[in-house]
Amino acid sequence: MNETLGFLLAVSFIVSLTALGALIWSIVTRQISAGKAQASTIFLEGEAGKPDDPSSFDGKHEHQFDALRAGVDAPGRRVVLVLAVASIIFLIIGSLFGVVASLKLHLPDWLANIAFTTFGRARTVHLNLVAYGWLSTAGIAMALWILPRMFRTPLQRPAMAMAGGIFWAVGVTAGATAIAMGWSDGLEWLEIPWQIDIILAIGGLFLAWPAIETARKRNVQHIYVTGWYFLAGLAWFPILFFISNVPGLHSGVEQATTNWWFAHNVLGLWLTPLGVGTAYYLIPKIIGKPIYSYSVSLLGFWGLALFYSQVGIHHLIGGPVPTWVVTLSVVHSVMMFIPVIAVAINQHITVAQNFWAFKESMALRFVSTGALMYTAASFQGSLEAVRSVNSITHFTHYTIGHAHLGAYAFVSVVLFGGFYYLFPHLTGKKWPYPRLISLHYWLTVVGFLIYFLSLTVGGFFQGISLLDAKTSFAQITKDILPYLEGRSLGGVLMTLGHFILAFNVVALLISKQRGEA
Repeated sequence: MNETLGFLLAVSFIVSLTALGALIWSIVTRQISAGKAQASTIFLEGEAGKPDDPSSFDGKHEHQFDALRAGVDAPGRRVVLVLAVASIIFLIIGSLFGVVASLKLHLPDWLANIAFTTFGRARTVHLNLVAYGWLSTAGIAMALWILPRMFRTPLQRPAMAMAGGIFWAVGVTAGATAIAMGWSDGLEWLEIPWQIDIILAIGGLFLAWPAIETARKRNVQHIYVTGWYFLAGLAWFPILFFISNVPGLHSGVEQATTNWWFAHNVLGLWLTPLGVGTAYYLIPKIIGKPIYSYSVSLLGFWGLALFYSQVGIHHLIGGPVPTWVVTLSVVHSVMMFIPVIAVAINQHITVAQNFWAFKESMALRFVSTGALMYTAASFQGSLEAVRSVNSITHFTHYTIGHAHLGAYAFVSVVLFGGFYYLFPHLTGKKWPYPRLISLHYWLTVVGFLIYFLSLTVGGFFQGISLLDAKTSFAQITKDILPYLEGRSLGGVLMTLGHFILAFNVVALLISKQRGEA
């Protein structure tokens, strides 16, 4: 146990030294300059002050400054389109498995004779398809589209990126199929067999390389804050993925420690950079004005890099792990208030000062709602790590609600907005059914509200009952059933929204009418 903890701490120390070196380099090369000029580097000449969202402004603000004219979008257009479409397919399939898993909690005899629909398999397939098929693939698509635009440099090695996307899709499909057939490594967030993880690792390398090379050959001096988030996520995730998937390296309590170190950091050091980075680009770009405080945005990034890496161990409170390890995790979790408040100040004030755009732009409505949920999820997570709260919420449905507040209400909703902004630029077409975007938004909001409140309220009462020795487990199970039914209702509404997104994308792709560039 001590050897594994020492190894993880050594790796964390090396990563911290590397981050410190990157910080020193960025200061020396003036990458951390924090003025309005740096905040405006995402705008081409003449763009600032002009709203940019041709899909949702009802013709009031036509898009006039497209980087496609300069040839920036062209090389990466096909790979971004393929990744985006593939991610939506994974989202649809993953959502259906999620609905099945949810229904099985209160209808256990439904489809009982079909092995891959049992709760253990359906829920695991859902998790992996959504985490690696939808969120990761969609986030990479956004990164490969935004980075060239920010750096004013065409995507380098697009053929390598396409190969990486194919490897990644094959790996996710093979992993989900293996899990559905009963072949799994048996660790949450690490269920895909390590033999298939090799395919994912190759795909990830081929996808990250073009992004890093594009950054290296950029035609702008300053790296906008979105670039920091994207590039850091591409650097952090391979380290997490490799250490956690090496077969035979960890066992017993050591394995549980590594498991939750990985599981929480997938959200905080991979999906969060993709979501926050996308929001930092799209919010000012759609509104046409720089973010509220660029210096605060850099504080948010470096705070995330400093505090997040150890927060996952609070899931092992009460387990057979050294107390100091759990305490370190609790402290890091509480310190996450700093970067979260920094992001909240920037993104929420920017939208609040331009609320007209929130009302007119559906893409912005998705993105800013997702950004608001990042604040809520992070605050809830920091409080949930405190022992007095954790003793009630641990091992309850409350934790499931919290996980979806971060992974769905934050990251997924930001990516929905990103796709509604992205596809018209990729295709040169307007959305054929813009009212469906609004319907998708409200299905998402209402569905998730029902889902989250059901699990949060029900999970809290479940935790109180579990601490009461006089209440039988059978009674607790009966009492939670109405909340589980609410969970299923909310999940169905959200899944309907996903089908509307897919329908809108297909209608856009087959449409012959092209919008104005």
